[in-house]
Amino acid sequence: MEIIFITVPVTLVFIAIGASIFFWASKKGQFDDLDSPAHRILFDDDIEKDNKPDSNNTNNSNHSDQDSNDSSSSK
Repeated sequence: MEIIFITVPVTLVFIAIGASIFFWASKKGQFDDLDSPAHRILFDDDIEKDNKPDSNNTNNSNHSDQDSNDSSSSK
């Protein structure tokens, strides 16, 4: 029966800590926008909006030419 005198105050302290953390997070704006981060993953960020040629595409075409030359020379 004496254990109740320990567990009730400890439980009340845990509830007070949890409530204070919740109100602190609400005050700091942690729960303001819950939908945008979930939708942000669906959009591609690495699409270039200008029509500049990609330097990797020119390098890749050179590599494919070299690969075809290497395969023909090895025969």
